[in-house]
Amino acid sequence: MNDVLKLMSIHRSIRQYEKKDIPKDLIETVIKAGQWASTSNNFQAYSIIIVRDNIRKEKLAELCGRQQHIIDCPVFLVFCGDFNRLSISSYIENKESHYDNVEPFIVATVDATLIAQNIMLACESVGFGGVYIGGIRNQSKEVSELLNLPDYVYPVFGMCLGYPDQEKIPEQKPRLPLKAILHEETYQNEVQEDYINEYNQVMKNYYETRTSGKRSQTWSDYVSQVFQTPRRPHLRSFIESKKFGFK
Repeated sequence: MNDVLKLMSIHRSIRQYEKKDIPKDLIETVIKAGQWASTSNNFQAYSIIIVRDNIRKEKLAELCGRQQHIIDCPVFLVFCGDFNRLSISSYIENKESHYDNVEPFIVATVDATLIAQNIMLACESVGFGGVYIGGIRNQSKEVSELLNLPDYVYPVFGMCLGYPDQEKIPEQKPRLPLKAILHEETYQNEVQEDYINEYNQVMKNYYETRTSGKRSQTWSDYVSQVFQTPRRPHLRSFIESKKFGFK
């Protein structure tokens, strides 16, 4: 196993950090490395807002569901899907462009995700870690206003970054077996229930061990609970307010 594969295989979500800042030049170095991520048609349809200010982090933590690690981390990044530069480019070239269908929204979301994962790996390679914050979408309009996001720009997720507190690094959470997510030639749906049941036992054991028996839950029980009610139903109207569409 080479160093890259080893680094990828030991990933953990880090939510507790040493009281140590990350130098500006080091953050810029990992972000520059992240920019070499693949991007659709070289659109580079993303922007990253770096937040260090404690007051702004406190506001973001509140908007994301009172997540304390947003306040505690020295650096918080907000990854945005961004077609604003493409819109400006169309203006420069005096051409009419249309971003009111699903494809531009998917392109921007995928581009933001690709650079984010590159950045996470780069961060882990130099000794700090982090955690993704999907809660940035809890109150998208308020986050957008706080960060002064223009039309064609929307927050996709956040990322806490910092030097891990070595005494509080969590155990790795088991993943689905490879056979559940890797299909040969065509999608193998007839075996998915068996694979889920197998993974359920793994996750049940994980939670019981991690919590000394206080939590005993299967994966299917957990994920089915999450979507028992619609999640973030405001997102469509918010995305449309940013001039994207779903035609």
